[in-house]
Amino acid sequence: MAQTLLHACIRVQDLKASKEFYMGVFDFEVSREKDFPEDEFTLSYLTVPGSDFELELTYNYDSEPYTIGNGFSHLALGVDNLEETFEKAKASGYEMTEMKSLSDNSTTYFFITDPDGYRLEVMSNK
Repeated sequence: MAQTLLHACIRVQDLKASKEFYMGVFDFEVSREKDFPEDEFTLSYLTVPGSDFELELTYNYDSEPYTIGNGFSHLALGVDNLEETFEKAKASGYEMTEMKSLSDNSTTYFFITDPDGYRLEVMSNK
């Protein structure tokens, strides 16, 4: 049976700020967006070039701040040039870690936190 992972949903307080983060620091693009004013929410789906997987940003009108549970850790993004992406992310002013490596030096990565407190692990596509 063929299966496809389609999207992950995160709830956001400020849709504009979240889109600026994912589209400004990284290469996400809006693949589709739909507003449901009668139900008081907006769905904005983001993708990165070459991937069909979508990050769904759900904005509920007049919502209280969200609590990120301790069961969720992070989203991961692979990039072609980790060092260049690290420098761009660093210049953005968002909260982030320094570059890290696993103890066996097999993987190098950094974490950056989006406007709602979700962490994004950034690592090389290699």
